[in-house]
Amino acid sequence: MKAQVISLDGTEARKIELPSVFSEEYRPDLIKKAVIALQSTRRQPHGAYPYAGIRSSAHSWGSGRGVAQVPRINGGSRAAKIPQAKGGREAHPPVVQKVLVRQINKKEKQKAFRSALAATICEELVRARGHVFSCQIPVVLEDRFGELSKTSEVIAALNATGLLADVEKAKASRKVRAGRGKMRGRRYKQRKSLLIVTADAPLKAAENLAGVDVATVDQLNTELLAPGTHAGRLTVWTESALARLGVQ
Repeated sequence: MKAQVISLDGTEARKIELPSVFSEEYRPDLIKKAVIALQSTRRQPHGAYPYAGIRSSAHSWGSGRGVAQVPRINGGSRAAKIPQAKGGREAHPPVVQKVLVRQINKKEKQKAFRSALAATICEELVRARGHVFSCQIPVVLEDRFGELSKTSEVIAALNATGLLADVEKAKASRKVRAGRGKMRGRRYKQRKSLLIVTADAPLKAAENLAGVDVATVDQLNTELLAPGTHAGRLTVWTESALARLGVQ
């Protein structure tokens, strides 16, 4: 399978052979499993204070008084400690001992990664994710793209290759989150846009573009290639990045 290498002005420079990994079968079930396993490693354990609601002098009166045998405050008759009493313990509180990390077999993880890679060159899947572009898939740019140092130069290159519309769509999608997350450091939600993959160092000049992620070949994982477990992310490769991918 061949792909065209595009220069920074949007013209075709030459054609190259794609690595064999892009011929992997599409397995959305494994991709979803791998992404969820990766996301689970970022979950923070939380639980209730072990003595919450039971630090009280309450004890039961026992039988023979014609009242319920619930713990009652010393010197009074108010119930305490039990879940149905005011200020009592929670019935089944969260505990930090709960195992939050999902496991996945090594070979399943590797196959999911290869499948997510192959999905990035399927135009049908890329458009199904909602990406907007007017160029051929896969998008391979010459190595000079990875050496750009200004965001304005990156924008000009993306505009010449027909990819800027997707970044603008992601920028327009920014909105205030519903619910309590607004108060917890995640006030805004925004769509994912391009993934820019280079060989040696991530393209810092593109980091501030809306929805854009930058990574090297060694930093790639299934979640970057399939955000939200949905494969087919619009990915921009440099020529040397594809060459390094073929060596792995």
